[in-house]
Amino acid sequence: MQNLIKRIIGVGVIVLIIVLGFKYCQFKKEDDSDIQYNTNLIQQQILNVGKLVVTEGHFSEVITYKNQQKYLMDMISFEKKALIVVNANVTVAYDLHQMKYDIDEKNKTITILNIPKEEITINPDIQFYDVEQSKLNPFTGDDYNKINKSIKANLAKKIENSTLKTNAQNRLISELSKILIMTNSMGWKLQYNGKTIESEKELTQDLNSKL
Repeated sequence: MQNLIKRIIGVGVIVLIIVLGFKYCQFKKEDDSDIQYNTNLIQQQILNVGKLVVTEGHFSEVITYKNQQKYLMDMISFEKKALIVVNANVTVAYDLHQMKYDIDEKNKTITILNIPKEEITINPDIQFYDVEQSKLNPFTGDDYNKINKSIKANLAKKIENSTLKTNAQNRLISELSKILIMTNSMGWKLQYNGKTIESEKELTQDLNSKL
């Protein structure tokens, strides 16, 4: 009788171990499945954010170009000049396809490793008016190169003093905030610049310090 009871207890223990093992494996499988699902969801969201963020602006300026050639100990001079009107379309873009990041499934952390620098494109339309020149001092390719260089330098200063780059950065932050909102809603963390980002304000501060 005692042997029978021992056998029943032994069988019961074995069945219990099998059931617990099955439950553990099932839980483990479900947990791994959730992690994989969340990871795929995060990757898809980053792909959705990974696009070209473009801010456009328009700038105009008027330049007077003058050049003088002197001969015979500066007794004779020949001048050339022109009034130049410039209308330029400017774009500031962030290609977020080039953004580098790391997904740590174990610690449920996304780390932004690198955000690409802005790309500034200047497309000037240059018109010459009131052109005056002589055969001894005509406009040459060197003049046009100097004019183009001067125009782009002046436009670059205008862009720096305008809100164009700031507006582009704000659009960039808006796109990256989508990742922050998603990670917070899923119980994940977003890290950038060596720290965990808790809010859009922190993201803005850290981006401004790097951009």
